[in-house]
Amino acid sequence: MASGDENLSVDEKVQRSVARSLANVSLLSASAVALAGWAWLGLFTLEPGQAEVVLRFGAYQETIYEEGLHWTLPPPFVQRQTVNVTAVRNEDFGFRGLESEDIPEASIHEATMQTSDNNIVRVGFAVQFTIKDPFAARYRVAEPTAVIRDAAQAAMREVVGRETVDGVLREHRAAVAAEAADRLQAILDSYDSGIDIDKVQLQDVQPPAAVRAAFDDVVAATQDANRLVNEAEGYRNETLPRARAEALELTQAAFGYRDATIAESTGKAARFRAIAAEYRKAPEVTQKRLYLETMEAILPSVEKVIIESGTAQVLPYLPLGRRTERVER
Repeated sequence: MASGDENLSVDEKVQRSVARSLANVSLLSASAVALAGWAWLGLFTLEPGQAEVVLRFGAYQETIYEEGLHWTLPPPFVQRQTVNVTAVRNEDFGFRGLESEDIPEASIHEATMQTSDNNIVRVGFAVQFTIKDPFAARYRVAEPTAVIRDAAQAAMREVVGRETVDGVLREHRAAVAAEAADRLQAILDSYDSGIDIDKVQLQDVQPPAAVRAAFDDVVAATQDANRLVNEAEGYRNETLPRARAEALELTQAAFGYRDATIAESTGKAARFRAIAAEYRKAPEVTQKRLYLETMEAILPSVEKVIIESGTAQVLPYLPLGRRTERVER
């Protein structure tokens, strides 16, 4: 190679040297561009509500929650997984509406549950959840959706199995949903799934189609019984206060009559004693006064005919008709 270069002219040597330099520069430039492009792969941006799970050489390194621009080592040294931690996800179970032939058999089977009093009900419900631990939700369980569906059915069947059919259909619907949510959260926490249950909501609870008419009759009878009980309680609440008020009024009136009678009797007795005392002092005067007071009380209501003494004889007058009218009145 050296012997070959010695045979070249000066111009040829310069050209060959320049060519080598250009080749080296091109190689370095290409390497720099490739390195910059590779480093660019480590840049990523997190939107609000997103988290980034970072694995280095396959081992968990960190979870980044801060929104904005970030950089990590590019692949293959680092692998990243973006997870939305604020989105509310929903899973529906069973079916809505009345049971019919158009509903898939799998949905009917999913909604069919047994109560504690050995009745069958169709329970349609929905589970709403969010991701609280992105790494656990991504790598602790293989299929989070499948895990949630299996665990939700197990939790709901367990809760419904402890309730009566009336409790599930009407009386304890809210309690059933809340208890199922607590039970489902406990199951998922035992799996270290990183999933947070937001709410379990009963959407449609009904008896099977074959016995729906009988259940409707029971519901109607229960509603009638409740209506009659409410009417009876309303009548009681209206009648008892009125009766108590009337009883109190009669009692107060009786007390008033008693007090008035006692006071009047006491006054009459005191007056009689006072008159008796005066009578003992002056019998004739007292007797005359009593006579005049009695006549003063009687004569105004008696029809009177006054005849002056010494006058001519007067024909007696007997007002029979007027006496008869007075008697009839």
